[in-house]
Amino acid sequence: MGGSAVYAAAMAVLVGGWLAAARAAPPVGADATLSPWFQSLRQPDTLEPCCNRADCRAVRYRISRDHYQAYIGDEFPRWANAPYAWVDVPNRSVLHRHDNPLGEAVACWSHGRVVCFVEASGS
Repeated sequence: MGGSAVYAAAMAVLVGGWLAAARAAPPVGADATLSPWFQSLRQPDTLEPCCNRADCRAVRYRISRDHYQAYIGDEFPRWANAPYAWVDVPNRSVLHRHDNPLGEAVACWSHGRVVCFVEASGS
């Protein structure tokens, strides 16, 4: 591989890593003391972190028959492609945690679906 091809490949890795880090960044004004809690969230089916490739935010939610729905909209950054609509939360994505420090429901949105959902305190 020529020198310019190696340089281009290295730049692609650096830029890709920077973009991934920017996408996983907390919202402006977020309480940094909550970071460990968000980092502790794991996808129930894979045990992968909820917040490493997804954006996790406090959301409005409702119960529709036998499942949750979350409103995915303005709280998510523009790159998350929020649908600005009520979205079904797959039952497999619900984390039944009782240590939610926000008190509000939290949804982690990635690739057009809710990958993790934490009920609001007292739900």
